[in-house]
Amino acid sequence: MAGTVATDASLRVEVTAVGEATALAGIQRLVAGAQESRSGTRRLADRAAAWLFWIALAAAGITLAAHLIAGNPTGGLTAAVSVLVIACPHALGLAIPLVIAIATSSSARHGILVKDTAALEAMRTVDTVLFDKTGTLTRGSHELTEVATVDGWDEDRVLALAAGAESDSEHPIGRAVVDAARDRGLDVPEARDIETMPGRGVRAAVGERAVAVGGPALLDSLDLEAAPVLREATDRWRSRGGAVLHVVVDGAVVGAFTTADPIRPESRAAVDALHARGIRVALITGDARSVADAVGEELGIDDVFAEVLPEDKDQAVGDLQARGRRVAMVGDGVNDAPALARATVGLAIGAGTDVAIEAAGVVLAGSDPRAVLSVIDLSRASYRKMRQNLVWATGYNAIAIPVAAGALGWAGVTMPPAVAAIAMSLSTIVVALNAQLLRRLDLGPA
Repeated sequence: MAGTVATDASLRVEVTAVGEATALAGIQRLVAGAQESRSGTRRLADRAAAWLFWIALAAAGITLAAHLIAGNPTGGLTAAVSVLVIACPHALGLAIPLVIAIATSSSARHGILVKDTAALEAMRTVDTVLFDKTGTLTRGSHELTEVATVDGWDEDRVLALAAGAESDSEHPIGRAVVDAARDRGLDVPEARDIETMPGRGVRAAVGERAVAVGGPALLDSLDLEAAPVLREATDRWRSRGGAVLHVVVDGAVVGAFTTADPIRPESRAAVDALHARGIRVALITGDARSVADAVGEELGIDDVFAEVLPEDKDQAVGDLQARGRRVAMVGDGVNDAPALARATVGLAIGAGTDVAIEAAGVVLAGSDPRAVLSVIDLSRASYRKMRQNLVWATGYNAIAIPVAAGALGWAGVTMPPAVAAIAMSLSTIVVALNAQLLRRLDLGPA
């Protein structure tokens, strides 16, 4: 999870979690839970194995009765035993669980934790992937790049007040403001009564001033307009795709900032690869429309949802689903949890919050958007192996049971119980070897 080297001081460590409470134990529980969960295909295989039990009993009884009627009780008993042996549902019962066990263990080694195998199975049907922008397609580490102020206010004064209001913020843009004030060596006043307004910004009492910091939605909620000098600057920043923050002091807009959140170099490759698989890509963010459109245009994204309040993110998923789309949502924050739960498949970034991870069916240990491709490839490959194993196990029984019952006896073809046992074992080995081939799937770097 982390590491450090202490070379010039002693170190005292307090252990806050051991055994079952550690992160590793949590990962083990996720993998174990996934292997125990039952997808639609596994339930089908379980039902088929249950039916095979009754079919084998019926076939053995009919075989014995037919031989008794023909006056061959010894041959009838031998054939009935062969039917019971050959129809042992090992292959059918192992067809799906083996694939699930190998898929979940292999994916865990590559930073993909499957919590629910139904989610993994559904991933192959997804036709739209919806990415949360900040921290997923972008680095999530904003840097303040420019400041504009109205007459009578200098940059340092505006920045210090804004940093005071954002002092407790965990939002990347808020942290960028605080870091910029620290880098300039400014004296940041202490803030009181800090109130976070989701999707709008933050407000607080900073010194003797009432300060609010936020994007365009903040000005709309306060029914304020920026001065022409600020509008000129913010329009220029938005045209370049920059995020804009306004600073409101005592009910007046006194300044504005712009920050840059660089796009991850892996994002373009991820979007292109999804398009190559015939999957549409959508982006959702609370940022301004111009910022979202700039990122969408640069990456070639199909659908852009901008200026979306946290509580409305799941509605965006619902809108896509209303168009007949099967949506995979990728997010990391508390406000992404409803959207992750509503989506056909929810994928949580492992560095995100526990709430998001709890709501998702798949957890990505890293923040590389290309991991979504690995989940899709794993879903398709594992489903293909499941079908192959089911077809083999079903076809084997469809042919072997009549032969064991003596259907080809007229041609001199019989199957003693010993031969039936070997055939049954070979069928199980074939299913196991076919499932093992799934380990050859390239899921990217471990």
